[in-house]
Amino acid sequence: MANPKVLAMAIQQLADVLRKYPLPQDANPPRGGWLRALRNALGMTQAQLGARLNVSPQAVLEFENAEVKRRITLDSLDRAARAMGCRVVYALVPEKGSLEEVRARRANEVAAAMLKSASHSMNLEAQGVGVQESERQRQLLVESLLQGSPRKLWQ
Repeated sequence: MANPKVLAMAIQQLADVLRKYPLPQDANPPRGGWLRALRNALGMTQAQLGARLNVSPQAVLEFENAEVKRRITLDSLDRAARAMGCRVVYALVPEKGSLEEVRARRANEVAAAMLKSASHSMNLEAQGVGVQESERQRQLLVESLLQGSPRKLWQ
């Protein structure tokens, strides 16, 4: 198990880096893709970009279509970007909230699943607990999961 302090520091450092990126809902590519949008904004034809890439204009069209279909390789995207004086920047960002919020949501899901199984068994034995006690147990389990091995959240 990773040292909890080291893990917390790594999460915080990554969270600081990710704050610089736009939220996923704000980072949608232009309708025709970034390659086409940038090429057009620069006033560059497919033939001109092709010449800079040492490929045919048809290959540039294929790159642009592949990007729109999300099938372009990072290498091809990077080569095309560099040929236009740009660079590819990408990141994997949480869909909703921060990394800590992703972990907390997952811990809540795991805790709910664990308690559902235990609650079912206890109810069968007429040993069920009330709503308040159930919520207290869930919170304790969530805290325990968040403080324990992060790998347990994803099993």
